[in-house]
Amino acid sequence: MTIDHEPIPGNALWIYAHPRRNSLNSHLFQIGLTALRSDYDVATSDLYAQGFDPVLSDNDLGSLSDSPGGMAALLGHAYTANQLPPDIQLEQAKVAAAELLIIQFPLWWYAPPAILKGWFDRVLTSGFAFGDLDPNTGMPRRYGDGGLTRRRALIIVTAGDDERTLGERGVSGDLDSLLFPLTHGALWYTGIESFALHVVHDADMLETARVEHEAQRLTERLHGVATEPVRRFRRLADGEYQGTRALRADILPDRCDLAIHQADHH
Repeated sequence: MTIDHEPIPGNALWIYAHPRRNSLNSHLFQIGLTALRSDYDVATSDLYAQGFDPVLSDNDLGSLSDSPGGMAALLGHAYTANQLPPDIQLEQAKVAAAELLIIQFPLWWYAPPAILKGWFDRVLTSGFAFGDLDPNTGMPRRYGDGGLTRRRALIIVTAGDDERTLGERGVSGDLDSLLFPLTHGALWYTGIESFALHVVHDADMLETARVEHEAQRLTERLHGVATEPVRRFRRLADGEYQGTRALRADILPDRCDLAIHQADHH
């Protein structure tokens, strides 16, 4: 049995990854849910609260756990055979139903928390999120043409550093580049378009007035997200990548930064 990949209009899924109930993230989560629910039917995946197991293992393969082969391919077979564990089937059903994903987390060691990375490892399996072949080319559909097209994602991230420190010349690195493995390597790979990041800087030292300012800023962003333009990356199927899937030599030939993969960079 496989899941219907057609999203339901007006459905959203909020994926939340923070362990503390009295944190800034928790406050924004509750405020954000209230705001989003005025426009969407919102399901949640509160990963710490639900005790989500982030560790991908042979246990995810069901009766195929002793079978030879690569993990990605075996997960695809387990998905098709309805052998994935119930917790993963539930998460996949929530993703499949949603036209909008909200992904909220703190930036820890310049990346999302391990529990969220594990969610992607276990939930975005072959067969469900990627792996189908393009009937015209015979090549796998990915990078803008995966199994989860027709969906958009807003990433909400809190960071202890200020905006300059996480800027293009900041010592911590540019935040868009730090999160490229998420926006491009996980979301765009499976066909999900993403909005510009929603970042809360200086998150470890916000006073009450700034906290309420950030809550209001998030509320306003969520109320307008349905009409907000997405930030698209280049599609693999459009012919701009050749050979080893490197960007063609005639496109931005003097640059090698990650922004060259955005479709609006010419």
